[in-house]
Amino acid sequence: MVTSEKVRPDLPNILMELPGPRAKAVIERDRKVISPSYTRSYPLVAGRGEGAIVEDVDGNRFLDFSAGIAVVSTGHCHPKVVAAIEEQSRQLIHMSGTDFYYENMVHLAEKLAATAPGGAGVPRRVYFGNSGAEAIEAAMKLARYRTGRDKFVAFTGAFHGRTLGALSLTGSKVVQRQGFGPLVPGVYHAKYPDSYRRPEGVSAEDHAVACVRWIEDELFRTLLPAEEVAAIIVEPVQGEGGYIVPPPAFFAELECLANKHGILLVFDEVQCGMGRTGRMWAADHFGVVPDIFTSAKGIASGLPLGATVARSEIMDWPAGAHASTFGGNPVAVAAALATMDLLASELIDNAARMGEHILDRLRDWPERFPHAGDVRGLGLMIGIEIVHDQRKKDRAPELRNRIVEMAFERGLLVLGAGRNTIRLSPPLIITRDQADFAVATLEECLRLVE
Repeated sequence: MVTSEKVRPDLPNILMELPGPRAKAVIERDRKVISPSYTRSYPLVAGRGEGAIVEDVDGNRFLDFSAGIAVVSTGHCHPKVVAAIEEQSRQLIHMSGTDFYYENMVHLAEKLAATAPGGAGVPRRVYFGNSGAEAIEAAMKLARYRTGRDKFVAFTGAFHGRTLGALSLTGSKVVQRQGFGPLVPGVYHAKYPDSYRRPEGVSAEDHAVACVRWIEDELFRTLLPAEEVAAIIVEPVQGEGGYIVPPPAFFAELECLANKHGILLVFDEVQCGMGRTGRMWAADHFGVVPDIFTSAKGIASGLPLGATVARSEIMDWPAGAHASTFGGNPVAVAAALATMDLLASELIDNAARMGEHILDRLRDWPERFPHAGDVRGLGLMIGIEIVHDQRKKDRAPELRNRIVEMAFERGLLVLGAGRNTIRLSPPLIITRDQADFAVATLEECLRLVE
């Protein structure tokens, strides 16, 4: 689809058939030298970004509703984030917080501890790494060290990363695990509650409670001694599994189970944290305070940074037990501090407002579009499940993929999640006009695939 050049700068502008000539050339070079393990949903070759707009190397402009996989929370190249990066890079780029001290790392840890679920009344300590997977690895090691136990409970559909420990927890796609065994032993998976696909005649709350009670009544009875479990690791809102929001009853029951058996409760907030759900942490929606939680993705607006945050009495391992050469890099930390200021001053509130606006516009889609099976989300973490038949709820991944491609052709960047869900995870800066453009574009795509 080719649009006119007279388009507002905050909206897409497609100048040619995609991909354009420069993009084609880069893609051809990429095929020769880049690992084929990377997943690319469509042929976007990014050149520059500003706010919620990405411009490709041929000058086509796109509205970014993927935010670099939920990473650029403040939008692309936010002026305040760029200024913080520039200022810090002129003063100190690297010294390694593993072996030396620098103030901005302490400042960021203080801010993370103060905003953590449970508030400043729960003393916290912070470990910094470079990514979400590293944050999860640190959480696993810390849980083992603290409890003296070696086993974990995770959930089907979960994505926690691709390093060996994080991959062992991941239960998203076979391709992510196939050929990499043996993985870390002692990881067991329970069912994550999916209200849309719950058993007929069962309420969402009862289904959620049953998923936890299965751990107690079946898993702990037949396969896994509860006293050997170091931690239960869970996404408060499941990301790669399909943007699934469980009922609060799930977390209340999970907390009771963990407390009963002395098991640590670890929340993976890598994708759902940093204001994405309209609150600082997704846990804040559910009234449960985790013992450990992890953050990455949106924490530094695109610079590599991950954090593992734990109750102070839990993070008591000795010097040398765990460390990272680049974790807590001063420039990444400066970007994170600017990001947190922007989140607190305006962007968390905007995520809540814009998320509510989008969900209001999507709510009747299952009545209007036969292939829209379910619409769900919190803040700007929204999933649209695509099915062949609403009554049967049979998944339609090929239709989902086609809609994603058609949206790209019309200047809207979205990605899939789970087997058949379209995810909307734009930068938290989006305007109402941008939200309306995204909704209108997806409506057009849905009508066409009908």
